Amino acid sequence: MSEQKANYNTSTIAEMTNGIILACYEKLPCVQESHQTEKELEHHLIQNLISQGYTLFSASSADELYQNLKTQIERLNQVTFTNEEWQRFLMEYLDTPNDGMIEKTRKIQENHIYDFIFDDGHLKNIKIIDKDDIHNNRLQVTHQVSQKGVHNNRYDVTILVNGLPLVHIELKKRGVSLREAFNQIHRYKKESFNTEHSLYKYTQIFVISNGTQTRYFANTTLQSKNNYEFTCEWADAKNRVIADLEDFTKTFFERRTVLEVLTKYCIFDTNNTLLIMRPYQIAATERILWKIKSSYENKKAGKTEAGGFIWHTTGSGKTLTSFKTARLSTALDCIDKVFFVVDRKDLDYQTMKEYQRFQKDSVNGSKNTKELKLAIEKEDNKIVVTTIQKLNEFVKKNPKHDIYNKHCVLIYDECHRSQFGEAQKNIKKSFKYYYQFGFTGTPIFPENSLGGETTSAIFGAQLHSYVITDAIRDGKVLKFKVDYNNVVSEFKSAEIETDEKVLKQLERKMLLHPDRITKITEHILNVFNTKTHRNEYYDIKHRRLNGFNAMFAVQSVEAAKLYYDEFQKQQANFPEEKRLKVATIYSFSANEEQFAVGEIPEEDFEPTALESTAKEFLDKVIIDYNGYFKTNFSTNGYEFQNYYKDLSLRVKNKEVDLLIIVGMFLTGFDAPTLNTLFVDKHLKYHGLIQAFSRTNRILNKVKTFGNIVCFRDLEKATQEAIKTFGDENSVNVILEKSYDEYINGFKDEVSGDLIKGYKEICTEILEKFPDPTEIYLESDKKEFVKLFGELLKSENILRNYDEFETFDSGISDRQMQNMKSVYVDIREEIINAKHNEESEKIQIDFSDIEFQIDLLKTDEINLDYILKLILEKSKESNDTEALNTEIRRVIRSSLGTRAKEELIIEFINTTNLSELKNTTDILDTFYTYAKQEKTLKINQLIDDENLKSEAKRFIEKSIHKGYVEYSGAELDSILPPTSRRQGAREAKKLTVLEKMKKLVDIFIGI
Repeated sequence: MSEQKANYNTSTIAEMTNGIILACYEKLPCVQESHQTEKELEHHLIQNLISQGYTLFSASSADELYQNLKTQIERLNQVTFTNEEWQRFLMEYLDTPNDGMIEKTRKIQENHIYDFIFDDGHLKNIKIIDKDDIHNNRLQVTHQVSQKGVHNNRYDVTILVNGLPLVHIELKKRGVSLREAFNQIHRYKKESFNTEHSLYKYTQIFVISNGTQTRYFANTTLQSKNNYEFTCEWADAKNRVIADLEDFTKTFFERRTVLEVLTKYCIFDTNNTLLIMRPYQIAATERILWKIKSSYENKKAGKTEAGGFIWHTTGSGKTLTSFKTARLSTALDCIDKVFFVVDRKDLDYQTMKEYQRFQKDSVNGSKNTKELKLAIEKEDNKIVVTTIQKLNEFVKKNPKHDIYNKHCVLIYDECHRSQFGEAQKNIKKSFKYYYQFGFTGTPIFPENSLGGETTSAIFGAQLHSYVITDAIRDGKVLKFKVDYNNVVSEFKSAEIETDEKVLKQLERKMLLHPDRITKITEHILNVFNTKTHRNEYYDIKHRRLNGFNAMFAVQSVEAAKLYYDEFQKQQANFPEEKRLKVATIYSFSANEEQFAVGEIPEEDFEPTALESTAKEFLDKVIIDYNGYFKTNFSTNGYEFQNYYKDLSLRVKNKEVDLLIIVGMFLTGFDAPTLNTLFVDKHLKYHGLIQAFSRTNRILNKVKTFGNIVCFRDLEKATQEAIKTFGDENSVNVILEKSYDEYINGFKDEVSGDLIKGYKEICTEILEKFPDPTEIYLESDKKEFVKLFGELLKSENILRNYDEFETFDSGISDRQMQNMKSVYVDIREEIINAKHNEESEKIQIDFSDIEFQIDLLKTDEINLDYILKLILEKSKESNDTEALNTEIRRVIRSSLGTRAKEELIIEFINTTNLSELKNTTDILDTFYTYAKQEKTLKINQLIDDENLKSEAKRFIEKSIHKGYVEYSGAELDSILPPTSRRQGAREAKKLTVLEKMKKLVDIFIGI
């Protein structure tokens, strides 16, 4: 933060060390050699853990883990199980048959106590983890545990809590890519972690390290959270990363810290997803809890200094932090009631579900205040979730309520806008003993305050900060790439205007001129596929698997109407598969007083308050929407709120391609699939940052930054906003580099290294590997993989730049297909060698190479494209052998079709292609043939493995989903009767699983 803003009373409160997040961590002197092997790294880690109070437990098998588990559970609960009782305890609770990872996680996070009846009839609460006295838990460390699954695996280091493997650490030697450890953990999850009777299903936290870098992440089944981008570094309260394994062990693996993370700072949400809070989220939570306790002890309740605000940048997970803070505040003896206050008329659906599960009836969403009054008066309701408008109505109608004399915590999820109005003042005036806290990504400073009031003046001292530059550095949000487009030069004078009054005068005459609306719509349709990475090869059936989606922020309801109609008009003659699904939403915007420059007015859920033509148009839009999605919404009352919720979900699921908005969705809406914001709206300060930040949520490796495409001259406003919420040097950190730098190369500001440009990479790979199919030496293979990976990364970034459309790389389509095919072949060769324990056959060490498979998938060629190509080539020549060679080359360049290679070639060889006249013919003929083959192969598998009749439905469902569900009861239920002795049933299950996976790969999409 700049010195200037430090004068605005936003400085951090005095540093504390009573939490698990250290106020400041001084890095230990480095004593490790750079050539330290993985074995040496493992040995040193174990010795450090032992010195920190962990007990070494030597276990080489799952059986030994179970024996130790019995001892630890007996110690924790001060009981003794007979062998029969122990087996019954396992069967009833701890190791229930068919329990998967989700059920095991629920036992740790929610149901950690079980009422067990011993053989003599007495009942005792048996706990598997002590959450009340965390020091009563026993920490052990074990290593090289062997477990059999699809492949035999040996795990590096495991931390046992009361005998359960709750934390697993995967190590790689220094210099090896950390992603290699990440990928290995995911191989273990597929191959052995989740096998029958595996205690590793209980794992909550994974840690990966190559000695130099260390990261942690939650064990979750949610596909969207299983990317490397969701791993996290540990840090101190000043957000300084603690990366070296030596430092990480001293801090994160300090006994109290790891136990508090497991018992307090994990959240198992209503989607059965395990989330682990990041260090800055924990730091903020600890600061608030400290502030409440110290303010209570010093009798400061009811004063501004009893509270404070958290400045965590948009997209960094403020709602999760505030949710956890509210929950933990309820456990404080000095607090009578906790109010979680939101600034929107619509309570966030996911937040509402979380609070309702934590405490039934905690959420009050009705229009009157009677239910709110009942919730406040309910003795066992320690937490109340409501809107600021509802709470304001309550205090006005109940001026002498008992709640005002109790100690109450008020937590505001987004402390901007209405928290600065009369409602906030009324609430503060009524409550006598309040502790008030606000969370914001964009605080109000003097330079962007209209009324003179700032965030710190309203809420008190800044308790913790995690600003946008911190989040970009840590990879928690993305940079922005901003384009400023003047599409029609005659309107430029209006596009550069910043005065609000003048803008209103120019809107109808210039900014909403039909020519301008037409040209901007045309421009968006032209660049949409490029900006969102939408692959032209994907047909409509598969579109949700490909690319991102976008928003279009416009100035007014009238603009939304004009643009919506223009998109419908220009797309009228597009083929159906190329049409964008465009939706819009707007409503009545109350003419409330603004408290900050650039504030985006929030729209009320009252479409009836719209003038008649705007409401009629919204009715028409919703009819179109109902036609798209077979829904039945309208502008009436709750139906409109339901439309809002359904639209929100469909945007998040990429079912809507482009959403036109005026104010709704521009603040607080979180959809990681959005990567582009088109802007024809005047934005400033925190309104600009909030709007831009709809695009910068992390998702995967393909999404490298948020695309902002401006049709107004917002360059100066963007730089001012960035300096306000970062510092003087933030512009280079927050905004992406230029096209020229990525094409020609640049010097990295942090490392000082020269980064190769795309042009140089293309030249080098063509000079060294003009025909990649002729690479035989392993040293050449490694160099090719490294170079082609650089090319994929560079190309993935450059695709977002309009200028790249016309750039000639010099690499022909055929060469590119060959490069992709060889690249994947080399990767499969290495993976197969590892699985077959033949790594010694690979003479060159590839462990420091990261294969960019996610980026390869962005160029996937779909099946329909290949079939059309077969038809075209067959009409050019009757040479079936040449056709097979050409089609094999195309197929093998695409990850999604490689498994279908023999199916497609067999189709070519058994079909009279000359009889097929057009695309429809070949598509119909192939899909008929493929479905017959699918039925034959499924029946063959059922017969070969003697599976039960229900297997057909299970296999069909797996093909439809694209994967085989391994955990749970369904796969087990279709197996034939098989002895469990010596692992025979597990071996049978794994054999069937592998065969099913092959069928899924071949027939997915058919």
